[in-house]
Amino acid sequence: MFEVFSGSYYLGRLYVTPTDRQHALIHDEQHERLNEEVYTTGEGVERLDAPLVMKLESQHFPVHGDSAVPTNTLALPQSMLEDTDVRSPPSLQEVLLARRERAEQLLSFAGWEPSGPDTDDHPGAGT
Repeated sequence: MFEVFSGSYYLGRLYVTPTDRQHALIHDEQHERLNEEVYTTGEGVERLDAPLVMKLESQHFPVHGDSAVPTNTLALPQSMLEDTDVRSPPSLQEVLLARRERAEQLLSFAGWEPSGPDTDDHPGAGT
């Protein structure tokens, strides 16, 4: 689903669609699989529910898992979707997935820590 793009990102294509939820979502099984493949180090017990960090156009945002989201779909809050060039969703779009080090940096900017506050209160990790 995602392939190496640069030293900081993987590139993938997902259907982008609106959601009435307050944060970005992908299917929970995909979220866990990506979390394991991209963010874990293989050392000790690691979380698989930490938010992923994706980028659509110029926006970075944390992404959580939800079983109600269709596979290969990125559901964005309407307010975030309005700030993009996505028209007539669901629309297949190129999406960047931040590598572990970059994601940690972006999430720390948003105030998220592995054992700290949930990102629900922090809708974006900057640009």
